[in-house]
Amino acid sequence: MERFKQKHLLGIEELSRDEIDSILDTAIIMKSVLERRIKKVPTLRGITVANLFFEPSTRTLNSFLIAERRLSADTINVSMSFSSVLKGETLLDTARNLEAMRVDMVVIRHSVPCSPHYLAERISASVINAGDGAHEHPTQALLDMLTLREKFGNIEGLKVSIIGDILHSRVARSLTMGLLKEGADVILCGPPTFLPEWFEDYGVKITYDLKEAIVGRDVIYVLRIQMERQDTAFLPSLREYIRYYSVNRDVLNRYARKDVIIMHPGPVNRGVELAPDVADGPWSLILHQVTNGIAVRMAILYLLSGIGSSGGVE
Repeated sequence: MERFKQKHLLGIEELSRDEIDSILDTAIIMKSVLERRIKKVPTLRGITVANLFFEPSTRTLNSFLIAERRLSADTINVSMSFSSVLKGETLLDTARNLEAMRVDMVVIRHSVPCSPHYLAERISASVINAGDGAHEHPTQALLDMLTLREKFGNIEGLKVSIIGDILHSRVARSLTMGLLKEGADVILCGPPTFLPEWFEDYGVKITYDLKEAIVGRDVIYVLRIQMERQDTAFLPSLREYIRYYSVNRDVLNRYARKDVIIMHPGPVNRGVELAPDVADGPWSLILHQVTNGIAVRMAILYLLSGIGSSGGVE
């Protein structure tokens, strides 16, 4: 396997299509590890990974922790509530102190956009973006693309609609860029307050009509309303959003292809953007996304370690 050239994983924007494919190809190999009776290999033994999570996280944090342990890496976990940040320590001070402990990689989630980029310019450890504000969430996009590749065999030519709170979604930005680089056809859909016209600059079609976003599409990717990122009222009410943009069984039966696929980055606001029977129904790949998250994060840790140039997964 050709060595991965990147030192950091800061965003999908920085990756070429070949680099995205390299991550996805490696993730397939990592999935074979997860299917073994003993789901652990010594590949990253002696590598130390610091997880800096300054925003709440369940799926992403635990997915990284499992990935690190499956590869036998040592881990340090730092959250806002237990860190010296509460005493006035800066993010850079925290990172430099961890680096002084000879940390090899830093996985960071932060509310400030481009925080991972800021760290990557100032410390020698490899930096992995686990979500920076409403900017990017590259590992989520990569696990979504892995899920699509497994389901369809190829992403190129797929018709994908991303529906919901586009404006505040780091997932939407990363996934849109990744899908376009892989040759997919992308439509963004949501209320006008969640979907300004400048999103057309990404090279996608935008629509405010849910029917238009569903008819003839292969994949419907539903987003959560990011209430925690809103400092003003973007909707008259949740009831109005549900009326016009909730993806439910009736909407699918009327407008969607019979073999349409439903995806969601989680957590799901059941009954708001997605009906429970759709989230749990035969259309849904949501739990497959969760499983693939571990494989993708294992692949990224492995590739950034540089071990791929000297040997494979044991």
